[in-house]
Amino acid sequence: MRSVRNNGLSLFFLGLFLVVLVAQAIAGHALYNDEEVAHAKLLHQTPETLTLWRYVTSSSFGQAVMENWQSEYLQFTIFILTGVWLVQQGSTESKKLDSVGTESDEEQKVGQYATDASPKWAKTKGLRLWLLSNSLLIVMGVIWLGSWFGQSVTGWSVYNADQIQHLQPTVNWLGYISTADFWEATLQNWQSEFLAVGSMAIFSVYLRQRGSSQSKPVGAPHEATAEEG
Repeated sequence: MRSVRNNGLSLFFLGLFLVVLVAQAIAGHALYNDEEVAHAKLLHQTPETLTLWRYVTSSSFGQAVMENWQSEYLQFTIFILTGVWLVQQGSTESKKLDSVGTESDEEQKVGQYATDASPKWAKTKGLRLWLLSNSLLIVMGVIWLGSWFGQSVTGWSVYNADQIQHLQPTVNWLGYISTADFWEATLQNWQSEFLAVGSMAIFSVYLRQRGSSQSKPVGAPHEATAEEG
């Protein structure tokens, strides 16, 4: 029980993710089959409906999932990187105003300044220390690129299937990622993520939620960061 309590935040969101993913699959499956039936009826054809399992292994479901994953991880990747150099006075999402940059070894507790409790690689030099120092950005960036590629491949498959159905020419992968269809789906997710991050950065200057790690203490001045408050 202590382990569950100590990891409650990540476990809660993992459980929520799985529940919503299953719900998305069920709703998407119903929508896909409804559209197939309606389309077949219009053309006086027999509808090609899918089982739930066949749907969740299809490009249609994969594209719907990957579109959102890639935009979320792009948001984190850019936010992690810009958080090194850019600050917002009073925001809980920002470092202190005088901490711009990668900071000193002493501030980061690496090399000779590492403590006994520091990760082993924090006490090393060269490539291993560089990898540890940038590991969060690297992992988030790799997940973003992987999910973006997954979106492009599954979207390409869906796009060509639709082209065939309407007796139009198919395109190769490079041709698909240069289409308005791909970029409209991609950019509509990106703009919402950037709006959300920017809103959180500025709202946290003036608004509070008592007891939340994402908020300053209720009585902290607006100009103070979470650390200063």
